[in-house]
Amino acid sequence: MGELRSEIVEALATAGVPDPDVDAELLLGHVLGLSRGGVQARVVMGGEVGEADAATLASLVERRARREPLQHLTGTAAFRSLELVVGPGVFVPRPETEQVAQLAIDALRAAAEPEPIALDLGSGSGAIALALATEVPHARVWAVENSPEAFAWTRRNVAAVAAPNLQLVFGDLADALPELDGRAAVVISNPPYIPLGAIPRDPEVRLYDPEHALYGGPDGLDVVRVLSRRARALLHPGGTLVIEHGEAQSAAIAEVLAADGWRAIAHHRDLTTRDRATTALR
Repeated sequence: MGELRSEIVEALATAGVPDPDVDAELLLGHVLGLSRGGVQARVVMGGEVGEADAATLASLVERRARREPLQHLTGTAAFRSLELVVGPGVFVPRPETEQVAQLAIDALRAAAEPEPIALDLGSGSGAIALALATEVPHARVWAVENSPEAFAWTRRNVAAVAAPNLQLVFGDLADALPELDGRAAVVISNPPYIPLGAIPRDPEVRLYDPEHALYGGPDGLDVVRVLSRRARALLHPGGTLVIEHGEAQSAAIAEVLAADGWRAIAHHRDLTTRDRATTALR
C-alpha cells in the first residue's frame, strides 16, 4: 500500500495536480472505504491493496491526472460540516466559499426576528443554503436554482440533509420568490462572475465546471447587477446582502451596489488575503 501510494503521488505530481499527497490518500480512502487518517495508518502498518481495488484506483488516478475534479471521482464534496453529492452539471463548492457562508451565518444569527429569513440565490449544490439551515436552525432558508442539471444535485443534497427549515425552489434569481419581498434578513449568492474573455487558470474549473455557473457576461458582473436589484426588493430595511466574487472585482461591485442605494458596503478577504466577498446593508 505504501508503494502504491508513492506511485499515485508521483503520477499526480507529474500531471501538475495540486497537493498530490492529499489526493492520493483521498482516492485510496475512497476505494478502500477508509478515512484519510485510516489510509495513513494502513500505510504505516504495511497494509496491502487487492488486485481489484488496485485496478479501480488505476482508473481513477488516470482520470485525476487528466485534471478531472477529485470530487467528481469520489462523488462527494465536503463543505463546512456537510458532505454533499456532486458531479457533472453542478459547480463544485470551494473551501473559500465556506468563509463567505460564515458572513451570512453571522448576519442571520444577529437578526432580531425569531425566525429570520435567508435566501441563497443560485444555490448550485445547495452548499450555502444547507449550511445556513443546519447552523442557524431557527432561521427559515430558501435555496433557488435555475439550471435543470444543477437542480438535480441540489434536490439530492436537500433530501439527504433533510433540514426541516429549508425550502428548495426551481427558479431564476431575477424574479424569485416575490411573496418574500421586504421580508428577508439575509440574501447570499455565489453568482457566475468570470468575464467572458477570461480563462480560468485551473483545468478542473475550465474543463469541468458548468459554464452557466462560471461566466457573468463581458465584465463578469451581469448577474451581480440583477442580484443587486432583486436583493433590494427581497430584504427588509437593515437586511444583509453577501456576494462572493473574484479578487479584482471589489471596486466594480461597490460601484454597482452604491448606485442601487446600498449602505455600509464592505469587502472581505479569504485566507489567501484575496478579496473574496462583499457585504452591504439594505
